[in-house]
Amino acid sequence: MENDKDLLKKVARLGYPLFETEEHENANETLADVVKSGDPRLWEGFPVMLANSGEKEIFDYDQVISHLSRPEDRNHFHMLLLMSLALYKSFYLKFAWAARLQKKLSSTDKRESIKYSKKFTTDGDFLLGQVHMSGQKLKTTFQTYFEQMRGGLEDLLSARDELGLEYSLSQVFSPKQKELFMKKLKRAKLSKTEKEYFSRVVKKKILALANPQLHSLARRLIE
Repeated sequence: MENDKDLLKKVARLGYPLFETEEHENANETLADVVKSGDPRLWEGFPVMLANSGEKEIFDYDQVISHLSRPEDRNHFHMLLLMSLALYKSFYLKFAWAARLQKKLSSTDKRESIKYSKKFTTDGDFLLGQVHMSGQKLKTTFQTYFEQMRGGLEDLLSARDELGLEYSLSQVFSPKQKELFMKKLKRAKLSKTEKEYFSRVVKKKILALANPQLHSLARRLIE
């Protein structure tokens, strides 16, 4: 593993700028190096780096694992991942990439994730391997850097709503259908083929979603 100075420069590329750098780095290799470092400062920033990498669609779970040969490091990565997912949940943030990852978790992982969530609720401390971490500090660090990335708390809340809508649309519509939905919403011009497809397929789904009785039943089922 490279020296600390090089690693600190790399993490700046993943939204955690302890040092500024203009170099383009491999996100998955950098995340793996952060895990192997065992440095509490970098582990506190792991959720920031993971979220930034995930949103840019450059995070690949298997690629990170491929850079972690020691079982101990793989275990630490797994714990940091579960902790990060629980942290996002505490901010009511819904990332499509994180939702896909969540679906792959085992029953044991899900139970462990619930424990992490409870820690964030009570601002309790974590013990990841031999590293002690403060739940309150993790939340503060994430909010601080996320606010910088989004331009303030107002944007953080707006991003939360936008990501929530993005996630919900992805559960109902295919990528192409979602694209047509947004184009129609923005009154963008549709081609003849797009108009026909929208009328034949997408509009039917929208009518079903707009049905007040269906909406009421859906609300009852999730309460």
